[in-house]
Amino acid sequence: MKTILLFLITFNLFSIDKAYKSYDAFLKKYVSNGKVDYKGIKEDKNFDSILKEFSDVTATEYKNFSEPEKISFLINAYNAFTIKLIINYYPIKSIRKIGILPLAAWREKFFSLLGKETNLDFIEHEKLRKDFEEPRIHFAIVCASIGCPPLISEAFTSDKLEQQLKTVRTNFIKDKTKNRFDKEKNTLYISEIFKWFEKDFTKKSTIPKFISESLGEEIPENVEIEYTYYDWNLNEKK
Repeated sequence: MKTILLFLITFNLFSIDKAYKSYDAFLKKYVSNGKVDYKGIKEDKNFDSILKEFSDVTATEYKNFSEPEKISFLINAYNAFTIKLIINYYPIKSIRKIGILPLAAWREKFFSLLGKETNLDFIEHEKLRKDFEEPRIHFAIVCASIGCPPLISEAFTSDKLEQQLKTVRTNFIKDKTKNRFDKEKNTLYISEIFKWFEKDFTKKSTIPKFISESLGEEIPENVEIEYTYYDWNLNEKK
């Protein structure tokens, strides 16, 4: 039994390491400064094989992952399949143009993960948000839009996850086009991400405190909060 278990764990790590290596090279080739070369990806015949490496991970294998391994896997899968969704409809100006009903893009079942046909909502809401108390995932998963946090040019990995989450959080919050504090007006201007997922950010903190930790300046709890414009245009590399 011990031999079988060791084999499964070894197979697990080998499989996921291979997937990350391929995906990491893919990101370095097609993503620059958060902008994505969708046209180039559409012509890349190897993209589907990269996605298959994520789909091939079984629910049993995933269950044996550590928490950092699970979070890294889900973030990478979300971002990779979001790109695939855009490619399926490319050329397109916005992910919100997919489908007729609001949020249709996130509910469209177009890929397999952990042994079942599913959608982006499953990864975000049923796995990442439900299974882990980690609000920083909202700065790591990217919905193919300019208003989103920028897609980084590397795969998330368990050994670098903590530093990667710190970096994407800081970079997003310090982006003054999305978040800024006006001390004279006592007004905090922040991305609508903090409105949509307020419960995730306030389980262990408050919005002003969460923001201030990254901005490096004290923000009073009685601050007025206003939300900045969320740009849903495609995060495409021109």
